Amino acid sequence: MEREWLTGGTAAGDGIEIEGLGGVRRAPAVRVCAVCEGPVALAVVGDCPVTEQELRGVLPAVRAGRWAELTRWPGSYWVVASDGRQHFVCGDLAGIRAVYYAPHEEGTAWATTPGLLERSPIPDLSLLAARLTAGEHHWPHRSPYERIRQVPGGYGLLLAPGAPPRLVDIRQVEPVAELREGAERFGLAFTNAVQHRVRSAGGAVGADLSGGLNSSAAVVLAAGVGNVHAVTYTDGYTSGEDMAFAARVAEHTATRHTVATGSDEQLPFGFPPGRPTGAEPVLGAAMYAMDTAYLHPVRGLPLHLTGHGGDIVLDASSSCWVSLLQDGRRREAHRQVVAFARLRNTAPGPYWKSLKQAADLGRAGALERAADALERGPIVPEPTVGGWSWCRLGAGASWLMAEGRHEVAALLRQAARDRQPENADEFDQWAALRYIGASARGWAPYAETLDIRPVYPYLDNEVVRAAFAVPALARRGLVTYKPLLRAALPGLPDWLTSRRSKGSFTAQRIAGLARHQGPLDELITSSPLAVDGLIDPGEVRASLAQAARGQSATVIADLHQLIVTCWWLTGRTARQEVTAC
Repeated sequence: MEREWLTGGTAAGDGIEIEGLGGVRRAPAVRVCAVCEGPVALAVVGDCPVTEQELRGVLPAVRAGRWAELTRWPGSYWVVASDGRQHFVCGDLAGIRAVYYAPHEEGTAWATTPGLLERSPIPDLSLLAARLTAGEHHWPHRSPYERIRQVPGGYGLLLAPGAPPRLVDIRQVEPVAELREGAERFGLAFTNAVQHRVRSAGGAVGADLSGGLNSSAAVVLAAGVGNVHAVTYTDGYTSGEDMAFAARVAEHTATRHTVATGSDEQLPFGFPPGRPTGAEPVLGAAMYAMDTAYLHPVRGLPLHLTGHGGDIVLDASSSCWVSLLQDGRRREAHRQVVAFARLRNTAPGPYWKSLKQAADLGRAGALERAADALERGPIVPEPTVGGWSWCRLGAGASWLMAEGRHEVAALLRQAARDRQPENADEFDQWAALRYIGASARGWAPYAETLDIRPVYPYLDNEVVRAAFAVPALARRGLVTYKPLLRAALPGLPDWLTSRRSKGSFTAQRIAGLARHQGPLDELITSSPLAVDGLIDPGEVRASLAQAARGQSATVIADLHQLIVTCWWLTGRTARQEVTAC
């Protein structure tokens, strides 16, 4: 998507003006379908099979301001519309197709990448520190840059003369009562999201095949209508069970299957030269050598299917039990929590206590409590029980200096006053969706460098709506893993949908931290976060040393996020210095 962009409002842009939408410009290479009737105009830009006839059919929705109706087609795309008086623009529900904006005295400028709003946008170091400390989901309307705001996934931007920019809710999820009622709709939406792309590709398509349920289901559906070249990464740290399932799926579908066997050269955190920096930090930056190795056989294919986002739409977190408590259904929540914990050999008492605390505090209370803890002094990370929390202060909080704690506490108090869902499972599923969408969005420049065109069928608008229509409690299987998938796609083999385990890259990350510990120490120490006194590099290096020795696996996720953020900031600083010269 690096070569796919739009600008509008007061933003300058050299691209091609879209007919009927004066001032809205697009990249020359981007796909667009547009119609206009008098002052009313509508354009869909990106990966979408919509026709002009279908667009004309929804022009009455444009006239009436029913903006969510413009987002019902399959694919991944932006929508721009005008009723002659006001302009509307949105991306997808997950935020892969982002929209950024910046209000000015002369009006509001908007664009699909921050670099089109300012030549050298300035990273917001306080916000980046807050995201590292408490997660990015508390500030969905803020970009990583000062003065540039972001339209959250699930919302659109409405601009009218003489009025401030307004966010419009386009989520439009229509709840169903139970799993069976929503499974068929989800199955149809997901099947269409996969198969319409494969049919339109006009040749072989690439596909990730990790052996997990998400990528395996996508490969099975794709192989039913087209020619698929599946790729799998393995090394000395990879789960043998994952590899066995990947091979079995490839055999079951008669799919061409290439396995890349990595070495220590492909371990995370190497940051080889020549890779792009991108518009925002992304975890995938640390895995670039691995991606380069396993994706090489499918370079240049029309598209590449991934299972990215499947965990979000097919499953739910323990926030669903917090929601039961919020609704006063304490006995039902307790029964399910105890059963869940015992099935996993976990003590139910502490787990239950943490969920009750989350329900009692609520979102605003949890954020205020976290802010209080930061302002009292240095944070000592405590062992996590595993229950869901609105705001968990982990290792990232223990790395903050006094100035950093003050800045992050202020941002948390501000977020506590912002308008967000107060129901735990609704808040959590949209936060998780935006997080995974940001990951896909941030990986776009890396995909372009690797000559890969990734698509994310689990994150299509109608797939997300169909999944979120099913109660989170029903998607959170006690015994069955991802019950929505089995119910929605009964044609999948039982040996696949009955799998309950899932591999991870934790071992690779530990080995990568150990291999690259010296350069990572230098990267952290020289980072603007450390130079500006927001984080204590000595504390981070101590955590890094422990993790590299395999003594503290709980800090690995926070270290991963911090390292890619430091690398991104360092890369931006270097580019700006070159530009200044």
